[in-house]
Amino acid sequence: MKADIHRIRKLRRYSEEFKKDIVQLFEQGKFSVCQMERLYGISNATIYQWIYKYSTFNEKGYRIIEMKKSQTDKVKQLEERIKALERLVGRKQIEIDYLETMMEVAKEELDIDIKKNFGTPRSEKLENRKKKGDTR
Repeated sequence: MKADIHRIRKLRRYSEEFKKDIVQLFEQGKFSVCQMERLYGISNATIYQWIYKYSTFNEKGYRIIEMKKSQTDKVKQLEERIKALERLVGRKQIEIDYLETMMEVAKEELDIDIKKNFGTPRSEKLENRKKKGDTR
């Protein structure tokens, strides 16, 4: 006789320390209830029960309500911020590539080495200026 897998409920027991850690993450604002639900695979009702039981806010008489719309708005704002930063990084990379190309062109066509080479000796002109006290 085969056991019906769908009928067997998984009973999970969580330690008090784990429950308090989850509540602390929520109170610190690191994760929302929805995010913890996805991360840990725990139903939001269970997380809310832990919040009401272990939260310091609950001791002060506050009722915790998390609006789903506010969470989705927050996620959208963060996604827009990420896109803006990615665009900025892309522009900066283009600028870097452009400047590197310009340095290569200056080296090849004008015989000017713009890159700093720390191992090369100083030019005679620079040494003579330093001896004379010229600080250009």
